[in-house]
This record gives sequence, structure tokens and C-alpha cells, in this order.
Amino acid sequence: MRGHDRINTFIPDELILEMFRRLDSKPSRDACSLVCKRWLALERLSRTTLRICATGSPNLVVDLLAGRFRNVRTVHIDERLNISLPCQPPGRRRGTDIAGVSSVKLHCASEKNGSPDPGSDSCSLSDAGLTAIGEGFPKLEKLSLIWCSNVSSLGLISLAGKCRLLKSLDLQGCYVGDQGLAAVGQSCKQLEDLNLRFCEGLTDVCLVELAHGVGKSLKSLGIAACAKITDTAMEAVGSHCKSLKNLSLDAEFIHNKGVVAVAQGCPALKSMKLQCINVTDEALSAVGTSCPSLEVLALYSFQRFTDKGLSAIGNGCKKLKNLILSDCYFLGVNALESIATGCKELTHLEVNGCHNIGTMGLESIGKSCPRLTELALLYCQRIGNFALSEVGRGCQFLQALHLVDCSSIGDEAICSIAKGCRNLKKLHIRRCYEIGNTGIVAVGENCRSLTDLSLRFCDRVGDEALIAVAQCSSLQYLNVSGCHQIGDAGLIAIARGCPQLSYLDVSVLQNLGDMAMAEVGEGCPNLKDIVLSHCRQITDVGINHLVKHCTILASCHMVYCPGITSSGVATVVSSCPNIKKVLVEKCKVSSRTKRRAASVISYLCMDL
Repeated sequence: MRGHDRINTFIPDELILEMFRRLDSKPSRDACSLVCKRWLALERLSRTTLRICATGSPNLVVDLLAGRFRNVRTVHIDERLNISLPCQPPGRRRGTDIAGVSSVKLHCASEKNGSPDPGSDSCSLSDAGLTAIGEGFPKLEKLSLIWCSNVSSLGLISLAGKCRLLKSLDLQGCYVGDQGLAAVGQSCKQLEDLNLRFCEGLTDVCLVELAHGVGKSLKSLGIAACAKITDTAMEAVGSHCKSLKNLSLDAEFIHNKGVVAVAQGCPALKSMKLQCINVTDEALSAVGTSCPSLEVLALYSFQRFTDKGLSAIGNGCKKLKNLILSDCYFLGVNALESIATGCKELTHLEVNGCHNIGTMGLESIGKSCPRLTELALLYCQRIGNFALSEVGRGCQFLQALHLVDCSSIGDEAICSIAKGCRNLKKLHIRRCYEIGNTGIVAVGENCRSLTDLSLRFCDRVGDEALIAVAQCSSLQYLNVSGCHQIGDAGLIAIARGCPQLSYLDVSVLQNLGDMAMAEVGEGCPNLKDIVLSHCRQITDVGINHLVKHCTILASCHMVYCPGITSSGVATVVSSCPNIKKVLVEKCKVSSRTKRRAASVISYLCMDL
């Protein structure tokens, strides 16, 4: 009835707040917040997360937001974030630009009411901003400060004293000192998650005090490139952090002593990621003996680690599900046999650059680990066809396979995977020159659930393979860059058989022409990203047909395509309302296109 506000009269605040909590899309929350001042205020009360760009004037932004959103529990500030929203004029209402979903990127000018704020830093967040966060968000539970180089111990001390409910703190790249982190240990007794990656100013002192203060609650710890943190700090963690479940450690000054202390003192460890060049089999033997609950183990660049250490892991960590071995040069041909024998629950395995691991070890995985769902073999020259044949026979639940520079693996192996692993959804192959049409045809005929296929620089793959893959109607991602034998016939089959395709990379295909582009436009209306670079046969005609139907296209890369002119570039910009990035030579962008869409145009070579 005209003149009567029945909604605001009868609906209580609690019900409206619950409605806001159930809205997941930004447009919906924005629209509801504009109903009236009451709904705008309630939407602000329902906000739990803020994401702020730490450029411009972040201190001022924090001040403004603290007065509006009192129930925020998560704040993420990242100096690397791009400015995503323009500033509103001083006289314009600002409520609508921050009334979106619970996570939003914000930027505000360094002026307030037309005059600069003398207390704010124009480059990045400072200690004053940290103080404002502490005072403005007393319910804060999670704080992420990424590469905020101007904050120091003073700001962290102030924040710690006010945000005693803090559970998660990410200080990646911040130059805070020992005093600030010690204050966190003294005040934030509920702290569970701490990331200290690239905090170069920290020493053992802060971690020792922190372990004393929050040892009972700490569950996750990440350290990288902290040269002054040694075994002493790790011994303190092992002594006091009995509930620690996740450890990520990248430190060249950590030795066996530190890792052994953590392994023996933290039996609840479930995830351990180590890049410690001075750690040997002794430390890994302690992990295998003392961490029976370990589920994730990642070992990077181990220079003194052999089959003995991996054998201890296989014998002791029976619950291991995810194993990554990267650049561990001293592992032998049969290194994986102990893992296969002892870790029956293994689901993810990545072997990267371990040049001495051979066929026999992976055969054991295929025979003994039936739950394997993801396998990545990168730069494994000694692993041959028979290993993947065993995986195909024994791992019927395999869903993802990644192969890079595996010169001994060919069509025979891929055929075995295709016939035995019919649930395969993701297949990524790069520079495996023995794999050709035969293997990929088998994938198309047997793996009908395939959604993600990448065949980069596989010279023996041609149209026959793509015609078979076109039977996988659920395909959404396709990358065939550098597969020179693929032409119009293969891509036309994909266009007609895979209507859900959203990403397509056909760069460096010299035989691909406008007919294929027309068919993709007709058959793939969900296409969002396309890469056409170095395709010499595609012209403005093909681009016109493509964008006529692919109306939700968001990015288009088309550098070094001599048949595409400034007219084709203008067509893409004018026909695709959702376009966010067009990568092209500078000489192909007309003045009119530049005026119209300068923000979405990117240039690979500025002087062309």
C-alpha cells in the first residue's frame, strides 16, 4: 500500500541480517544495501571480511572502514594488489562502493574532504594503520599483511594489545622485529596460524618467546628466508607447540637438530613442507618414527637425502596421502618402492627433477596404491612406458595426470592410462615427443569425463586426436599450443562436440584459419579466454565470427597474427562487453580504440 513501509515495520533486524548472510553475490548485496539507510547499516554489521589495497592511502582507508564495519573478523592488506575501484568525488555518497560481498578490494584517495591527511603514508600501510586496525576491529580473528614494508614492531605491539582474539596472522614480507612478534605471543593466546615467510628481521629470540606464549594453541607455522632463525628456534617449537599440525620450513641454516626436535616434540603433525639443504636422512628418519599422523610431505632441493630417509617415511607414515619430491638428486632407481609398500592411502604423488628415479619405483606405486587420484612426473627421463601401464592397471580412480619432458613415455603408456583410468578429468602433457595421435585418441574414446586437456608442444598430435577428444562433451579447458599438425578439422570437431569450452589456447598453430574460428564462435558460447598468438592464417574475418557469438569473452591474446588488423582489435573491444584484457601489438590499436578501451589493452612489445 502506498505510503506504508511494511517491510521495515514488521521485519526485525535479526531476520534482515540473516538474509544478508545468505546472499553470496556482490550485486545482490549491493542492491539490498541501497533499499534504505537501515538496510545499509545492517549490511555493514553483517560484513566479516575486508580486503584492502595497501597503496594510495591505506591508513586513511582503515580509519574510514573501522567506523563503518564493527563486526569485521578478517582483514587482508596486500601491497601488491592493483587498484580496482576508482575514487568517488568528495561530495558523492560513498556507501555503495563498499557495500558488496564479504570480501572486496578497496582503494581510497589520499585526500579527505579535499585536504591531505598528514598522518597517513601515501605509499603503504604504516604503524598508524596497524594501530587503527587494533582500535577499529576489536573482534579481529584473522589478519594478513602481505609485503607491507612500512610496518614495524611498534605497530604490531599496539595491535597485539587490542586484538586478543587473533587466531591467524600472516606477515609475509613484513620487516617486523623480534619485539613485535614477542608481543603477539604474550597477548594473543588463541593464535593458531602464523606465517613468517620472508620476514628477514626475525631471529631465534622472537620464536622462542612466541613458542612459550602460544605454544598450546599454535597449529600452523610457516618460515622462509629468515636467515637468523636456526635450530634453537625449532627446538623451542618442538618443546612447546605440542598441537602443531602444519609446518612449512625453507631455511638453509636449519640442520638435523632442528627438524628432529620438531618431529619428536610435535607428534600431531599432519603436513610438513621442507626445503632445507643441510638436512639429511637422520632428520627424515625421525619424521618417519615420530609422526605417524603425517598426511602431506613435500621435500624440495634436498642435497643430502637418499633412499634411506624415504624408506623411513614409508615404514612409519602409514597415513601419508600427498608426497612431493622435487630436485632430490640422490634418490635412487627404486626410491618409491618403500612408499608404495607402506603408504597404501597415497592419493597424490609428484616427482619433479629427481633424475635417478626410474620405472621400477613407479611400477610399485601402480601395484600398491589403488587410491591414487593425481600423478605428476616432471623431467623424469628414466621413467618409461611400463610404469604408467602399471598405474593404468592398478589406479582406476586416477583423475589427473601431468607429464613434462618425460622422453621415455609414449603412446603405449597413455593408452594404458586411458583404458584403465576412465575417470580421468585432467591430462596435461608438455614436450613429451613420443606421445602422438594413438595415445590421445585412446583418451578421447575412453575418458568421457575429461574436462581439462593440455598438449603443449607435442609435435606428433594432430587433427585425428582432437576429433576423438571431441567426444568428451564436458571439456572446458583446451591448450594445444605448438602442436603444429593441428588444423581446422580438429578444432572444428572440438567446437561441435564440446559446447562447455571456456578456455582455448591454439597459439603457434600455423595451419589454423578463419573457418575454425567461425565454428568455435558458433559452438562454444561459454568461451571466456582465447589465445591466438602466432596464428598466421587467422584474419579479421575469423575474429568477427568468433566474437559474434562468444559474448562473454573476457581475454583475447592475438600478438604476431599478421592477418588481424586494427579493425579486428576494435571488433573484439566493441563486441565483448565483459572483455578485461586484449594482448596485441601497439601498432594495431587505433586512437579511437585506445580512447575507448585503454584499460583493457596490453602490449607485448611497446615499440612494434
